[in-house]
Amino acid sequence: MTSPPYIILRGGTIVDGTGARPFLGDVAISGALIVSVGNDKSSGLSTAGKAEAEIIECKGQIVAPGFIDAHSHSDLQILENRTEKLLQGVTAEVVGNCGFSAYPLPNEPQTLRDFANGILCGNNSWGWRSASDYLASARESSVAAVVSLVGHGSLRIKVAGNTTRAFSSRELDRMVSLLDEQLQEGATGLSSGLMYAPGSGASAEELTSLCRVVARRGGVYATHMRSYSAGLLQAVNEQISIAEAAECRLQISHLQAAGEDHWPLQQRAIAAIEHALARGVDVGFDAYPWLAGSTVLTQVLPQSALEGGISELLSRLRDPVQRESIRYEVRPEARWSGVVITSVAHNSASLVGRSIEEIADERRIEPESAVLELLLEQEGDVTIVEHCQSMENLRALLTHPLATVVTDGVYTRGRSHPRLYGTFPLLLGDIVRERKWLSLEVAVHKITGKPATIFHLKERGRIAPGHVADITVFDPDSINTAASYEMPEIAPSGIRSVWREGKMVMNNGVAS
Repeated sequence: MTSPPYIILRGGTIVDGTGARPFLGDVAISGALIVSVGNDKSSGLSTAGKAEAEIIECKGQIVAPGFIDAHSHSDLQILENRTEKLLQGVTAEVVGNCGFSAYPLPNEPQTLRDFANGILCGNNSWGWRSASDYLASARESSVAAVVSLVGHGSLRIKVAGNTTRAFSSRELDRMVSLLDEQLQEGATGLSSGLMYAPGSGASAEELTSLCRVVARRGGVYATHMRSYSAGLLQAVNEQISIAEAAECRLQISHLQAAGEDHWPLQQRAIAAIEHALARGVDVGFDAYPWLAGSTVLTQVLPQSALEGGISELLSRLRDPVQRESIRYEVRPEARWSGVVITSVAHNSASLVGRSIEEIADERRIEPESAVLELLLEQEGDVTIVEHCQSMENLRALLTHPLATVVTDGVYTRGRSHPRLYGTFPLLLGDIVRERKWLSLEVAVHKITGKPATIFHLKERGRIAPGHVADITVFDPDSINTAASYEMPEIAPSGIRSVWREGKMVMNNGVAS
């Protein structure tokens, strides 16, 4: 049986991804492309073509571009065709964020795995030689198109292992050359994770040298900065200075002011970004619509403690003198009552869902000591959720014209953050429909056309003739999520169908 020459999504409300006002009309698909958009008279299809088309009725539904998750940590799971993002309406993801990419593989592959497994939720068998190798695997994914950044931490490990020391000029030259190779092989830019060793050891000069390569290749520099709490303003200004000197595009990752004491800093940080934009710096930021973040517990340590990797950290924790020195410098971005365990290597039932404060009280020790005990017991393998933001600040972030909305979703072997399951439905349901912080067309632009432009997805992110037929159809009256920190693994409501390259890949909550 031959396929019909056209599929017509008929009578829906089209939100085209540009930020323009919604309008009623039909979207005609032929093969992998959108071939016409408009009403019956302006569609451009012949009478014969319309007669032979498969008609999908979309009255009362929103027809939007497939959502683009511009800050994702699904580097490995997207290759496994996991569907958590697809069920949200996501058809493209930007991976390789926060300094972590699954390539380039060093001579001792386990060094890269030990560095990245906490964020990538990997095992001890993954790794790709280069961007071209990784992207070749990614093209086989059935759930989403994949854009990859090169992780600065991964580059450092390839050149010199897991060390936070300053690089020699020869090592820096090698890293610059290696980055250039990855960009020529298809990577879209560079990401840094400056709160994670070994990236935490990089100087501004090192990052500027790398960003000049990014600029020359027309790429993007996305950064998890050195601080989102007391040092937020200094961190923002450092990254702006780097981008300005290198003349490259800067994307500040998951901007926020973490911790109640630091909430007033957020507006000053945004003002610094606006001033940089006004003087010609190409800068923006992303944010997620949740009050809590997710990361590895080792992030609350002084990153010098991770010099040499997890095995060296554990050796230091076994030494009473070094352990006490580390304990003195342990700092969370939230109060300990808001730092909640989401996964551990062993005995997860007794720990997952409990705060560091609770665990410390039970053990009758200080929270900082509890952190070090947990890391030693769990061989460094602990992930957390940190409740650290304010609702007022969240609104300021999401509604800002420079903001792209992302999931920052991290897989774990325990209880993952609900943003992995419900970010975009939360945005379009709770934030748009219920709170009315944003119009529907602006919110859709922040998760379609805007990230497509930033990350050079030239044929995606819009409902327009000639664009790839990545499309999400949803019910504006019911789209939302019930996913919570206690029960995150709940599929969203209101996503009716998802189309990828002209093929329906999800229908009424069921992936095909």
